[in-house]
Amino acid sequence: MDYNPKEIVEIAIQKGTEKVKMSIPTMFFLGFLGGAFIAIGYLACIRMTGTIPAEWGSFATFLGASVFPLGLILIVIGGGELVTGNMMMVSIAYLARKIKLIQLVQSWFWITIFNLLGAIFVAYFFGHFIGLTEGDFLEKTIHTANGKVEASFWEAFVSGIGCNWLVAMAVWLSFGAKSISGKILAIWFPIMGFVLIGFQHVVANMFIIPAAIFAGELSWSEFLLNIIPVFLGNAVGAVVFVSMFYYLSFKTEESKVEY
Repeated sequence: MDYNPKEIVEIAIQKGTEKVKMSIPTMFFLGFLGGAFIAIGYLACIRMTGTIPAEWGSFATFLGASVFPLGLILIVIGGGELVTGNMMMVSIAYLARKIKLIQLVQSWFWITIFNLLGAIFVAYFFGHFIGLTEGDFLEKTIHTANGKVEASFWEAFVSGIGCNWLVAMAVWLSFGAKSISGKILAIWFPIMGFVLIGFQHVVANMFIIPAAIFAGELSWSEFLLNIIPVFLGNAVGAVVFVSMFYYLSFKTEESKVEY
């Protein structure tokens, strides 16, 4: 580890402060990429597991989980904005009094919208138009999407907490490394873990549920009823269990600067 946890707090605060200063066009381009990259990671997972025999059991889940981290790797290394990561960075900047609440809300809102556009783009054009989530892979797509929407509000909410606790930790750990290889390793295992466990990620769901909708299954109302509790759970996972806990543990006098 190149930076210790106390130093990572300061890095996260600085990055969160920078994120709220981005222009809307910049947020659009990077947010679109963030949503598309997560969708591509999920698409790789579907293609990996979609035709594996049932007899392989949970090993198939492991194989899918092993390729899913591609999405966050592309975002962190290549550049992109992901609302679940911003939930951690922007909130810790707010706790450090570097930004205002309205800036946090605006950042989360715009990045969520642009992530949605990127995820739906991949779901429609790659998943539906050229059929990568359909054909032999349709059964897997529908089964996965149904598993998301069938969860109750509170099940989806709590699952969202667990998911973004791990996703935010993946981003957090990546701040501790300077090298690309170190960042990739830091990202890989927490992301693989959340997929193995089966937690729900709001941007990932923005891909898999529309993919099923475009295939003629599910509805946009079911999509909305899932996205709301998962978004809220993701926010709690990042803000409370990462930003707040680490800020309160490692805050410095330098962090507590007034606006």
